[in-house]
Amino acid sequence: MLHPSRDQIDLLDVLAALGHPVRARIVRALGAGEEQFCGSIVPGVPKSTLTTHWRVLREAGVITQRPEGRKLFITLRRDDLDARFPGLLDLLMKEEDGPAGG
Repeated sequence: MLHPSRDQIDLLDVLAALGHPVRARIVRALGAGEEQFCGSIVPGVPKSTLTTHWRVLREAGVITQRPEGRKLFITLRRDDLDARFPGLLDLLMKEEDGPAGG
C-alpha cells in the first residue's frame, strides 16, 4: 500500500480527495483520531465503491491503512495534514452540516 511521506502530501491532491461527499464524510468520521475498521465507517456504501475512496484518500496522504488478518483499519493522518496545511481539517469538520444556507 502506498502511503506518501508527510513531505510528499500535495495540497491539490488532498483537496481533490476531500472534494467528494463520501470521502469528506469518511474524513469527518475519522476526525476523532481513532483507528476504525473500514467496514464500520460509512455503512450502506458498497464495498467496491469504498475501495476506490480508500485508495484516493490513501494516495493523497489523508489516511493510513493497516491490514490485520482479513480486516483493514483506517486512521486519519491528522498530525501530518495539520503540519502541512494548518486549519484545513478544522474547516472540513466545521462544514459537517453543509455550507451556510445549504
